[in-house]
Amino acid sequence: MAKRTLPILKQLLHQRSPSLSPLSRSVTYMPRPGDGAPRTVTLIPGDGIGPLVTGAVEQVMDAMHAPIYFEKFDVHGDMKSFPTEVVESIKKNKVCLKGGLNTPMGGGVSSLNVQLRKELDLYASLVNCFNLPGLPTRHENVDIVVIRENTEGEYAGLEHEVVPGVVESLKVITKFCSERIAKYAFEYAYLNNRKTVTAVHKANIMKLADGLFLESCREIASKYPSIKYNEIIVDNCCMQLVSKPEQFDVMVTPNLYGNLVANTAAGIAGGTGVMPGGNVGADHAVFEQGASAGNVGKQKIVDQRTANPVALLLSSAMMLRHLQFPSFADRLETAVKRVISEGKTRTKDLGGKSTTQEVVDAVIANLE
Repeated sequence: MAKRTLPILKQLLHQRSPSLSPLSRSVTYMPRPGDGAPRTVTLIPGDGIGPLVTGAVEQVMDAMHAPIYFEKFDVHGDMKSFPTEVVESIKKNKVCLKGGLNTPMGGGVSSLNVQLRKELDLYASLVNCFNLPGLPTRHENVDIVVIRENTEGEYAGLEHEVVPGVVESLKVITKFCSERIAKYAFEYAYLNNRKTVTAVHKANIMKLADGLFLESCREIASKYPSIKYNEIIVDNCCMQLVSKPEQFDVMVTPNLYGNLVANTAAGIAGGTGVMPGGNVGADHAVFEQGASAGNVGKQKIVDQRTANPVALLLSSAMMLRHLQFPSFADRLETAVKRVISEGKTRTKDLGGKSTTQEVVDAVIANLE
């Protein structure tokens, strides 16, 4: 009897449904009571393609039944300042999702993007530049996080005309801001299992300003012995990015360098249309497309409704994690990556012919 029973038991074990296996479920995180309460997020559609890509996020959030409610405001880049009610909304909700805002060239009109960062003290800008499976690029194994100081440097906007034909522009670097962005970069690396932080500078020429930034990075690095610390001059950094980008992990930069480095890294990893990002401070966070696509005001893309929503969809996944909804973030990221990997539904910038709505429909169809 025993000889007949053993084969039958083996057969039953092999036929057991995988869904009953204890390994088929995973615990992502243990929420505190109340963490699942729906959250209100300030939404600024912005200019140009902004309403298209923010509309894409709204549709996907609705399809996922994500616990998010949007408080929408009409803001445009040609305004002199952010309306008070918008700033108050962000301060109340703590989180904002934003489309691109046009920044007028010259004329003394300041950027609303810069105004918002200063008003809310969003001192850290983060852009994640990485290869997406199925999207061909010149380089593989790229996964770079560019963390940029967001409130001072050349973006302080301190400039004036000394005499006709001579303009003086001041670059402001402080120890306080340099130390806190360096600390944020090392904290990010530590919490996300990153191995290396590289400080980008031009201290060989700007010995006092960039020298202070570098000195601050070194002081903070000494407190994180488990993380490797490197330094690189910004011009060499650009050359290394286009020749061997896989060598970089986390990069911490002053304001202007970070803008240039993030856009360069984004172009290498697949284009600005697929790179997520956000701006964060001690109390507030604003999520938007990670790197400037330069197409915010391109009327042709707006008319044809072919804007790429992937970057803002991935940024909204970052936002969901920030709000402590990790399972929704995972579902969204997985769906977007499946659409890119399949290669059937892509906008023109990724070599396809799809519209924004077709990409949204494909992402929704791939949601689990």
